[in-house]
Amino acid sequence: MNDSKPAFLDIESSIKGQRWVARLDDQRLAHAIAEKNELPEILGRVMAARGVVLEEAEAFLNPTLRSLMPQPSALMDMEKGAARLAEAIANTESIGIISDYDVDGVSSAAILLRFLRAVGHDAHVYIPDRVTEGYGPSEKAVSALKEQGTELLLTLDCGVLSHDPLAHAADLGLTTIIVDHHQAGVELPHAYAVINPNRQDDMSGLGHLCAAGVVMILIAAVNKRLRELGYYNEQRPEPNMLQWLELVALATICDVVPLKGLNRAYVTQGLKIMARRENLGIAALADVGGLKKRPDTYALGFILGPRINAAGRIGHADEALALLTTNDKGEAHALARNLDEMNRKRQLIEIRVVDEAYAQADAAMGKNKKPSIVVVAADGWHPGVVGLAASRLKDRFGVPSLVLAVNSKTGLATGSGRSITGVDLGKAVRLAMEAGILTKGGGHAMAAGLTVATEKLGALRQFLDESLSSEVEALREPFLAVDGALTASGATLDLIELLEQAGPYGSAHPSPMFVFPAHRVTYADRVGTDHVRCTLVASDGTKLKAIAFRALGTELGELLLSERSHPIHIAGRLVVDEWGTKRVPSLQIEDAAIIR
Repeated sequence: MNDSKPAFLDIESSIKGQRWVARLDDQRLAHAIAEKNELPEILGRVMAARGVVLEEAEAFLNPTLRSLMPQPSALMDMEKGAARLAEAIANTESIGIISDYDVDGVSSAAILLRFLRAVGHDAHVYIPDRVTEGYGPSEKAVSALKEQGTELLLTLDCGVLSHDPLAHAADLGLTTIIVDHHQAGVELPHAYAVINPNRQDDMSGLGHLCAAGVVMILIAAVNKRLRELGYYNEQRPEPNMLQWLELVALATICDVVPLKGLNRAYVTQGLKIMARRENLGIAALADVGGLKKRPDTYALGFILGPRINAAGRIGHADEALALLTTNDKGEAHALARNLDEMNRKRQLIEIRVVDEAYAQADAAMGKNKKPSIVVVAADGWHPGVVGLAASRLKDRFGVPSLVLAVNSKTGLATGSGRSITGVDLGKAVRLAMEAGILTKGGGHAMAAGLTVATEKLGALRQFLDESLSSEVEALREPFLAVDGALTASGATLDLIELLEQAGPYGSAHPSPMFVFPAHRVTYADRVGTDHVRCTLVASDGTKLKAIAFRALGTELGELLLSERSHPIHIAGRLVVDEWGTKRVPSLQIEDAAIIR
């Protein structure tokens, strides 16, 4: 337990109220990894602190699809679903797709659509409108696809809890294959195949995959089946499956699933492919987003992802799907510019909702109450930004947070929740659904979406607070895991490039956190809407650029802006700051502590 470890630099409570502790317990393992693989000690320490064992170190440094891609038989219904989809392709059956409107859902649809087109087929795609239809399949969507002639229906990143709509699909004579990753109940919907590593009887151990990761396994299995059927020939060559890994990488990062096992291989290889700029839509989006360097996980999560999500949030996700599937350069740039503009509008809407959500949460919590979850709701909040607001509340209060947009005409509140590491929000939402509190709901450990009647909001708060209390209480004392201490002179490009060998970093595989002891802030000011940039100086006079995102108005931001007389301890993540041809080390500040 972290409270049994000695405090790093004796920091029991930082400016953010966190206790600093060393991430790594076993220094011997770090030394063994470094020695066996001829690595610098610091890299061995970073790997050991992230659960890498000695026997897996070499494979960890070189994650490959060849070694990590599972056999289709590992997942329940995968072979069955792949055989049926291959049959539909070979027999030119009409295929329909219903996907979610977020990055994972749209990327999943783009992967399957590009595969179908590459093998000489196509599909009708229906993405629900977030505001008017909400998440997942509906009878309206199913009927619309049936009217277009659909015979085989696939639901992507949705469907595992859609009992009534998929029963309706069966009544219409449609065959359904569900491809999902959200937590499932004991009873599954009516479908020919339910491919979901998080269904309760699936023993694959692949529950950490996002939907696009599951779709990639599906099309690989379908491709193999088509090859066995003799489908490919000189006029119809077999497609290169690797070309779609950039879409899987994008979805994996944006859906915040754990970067372990196959997910690391997906992202590692996907980033290499994305750097080739072969997907015209992604390349155009990178251009309008000002991405000047090779794409990395930050670019996927904070530059590309928000712009793709913007379509589903305040427009329609059809535009995002068009961007990811277009082969026309002019269309790609037009769509990218439109998504960029949508993202600007989304940011303005988000600011208002976040401010009001903060105020409501502060008023509801009071000074002493520490609930297991923050639940806020209001009429007039845009449903497209409630998930983003939930993420902000989660960061501010350190507990799972749920933000709901109320529709006074329907008497329903629809929203999204974000959780903290170690607390399974998706499970709690599924249990609330089974308890009859929700009209609709589902998700995974770190995020969930739901719809609830407004008269049941109180019951929902109580249910979730009680359901999550034991998990949240176990994590109540906040801490910051630290990988080591550095000075500004030690923050070099060589060190950053060395640490990247243990990447890519993301959910459940955090980027290294270093403390810079007794550094002075010699300059600081506001940048953007709510960030603070500054210059740190070590005792030897070496300077280091730094930035604290979303720190304006917080105690951390005020400390950085005001403290000039005394040195402070500063914790953060090292990154490369690039403009033009110049590359310099920079620190993304996470926390700080006053020297006592």
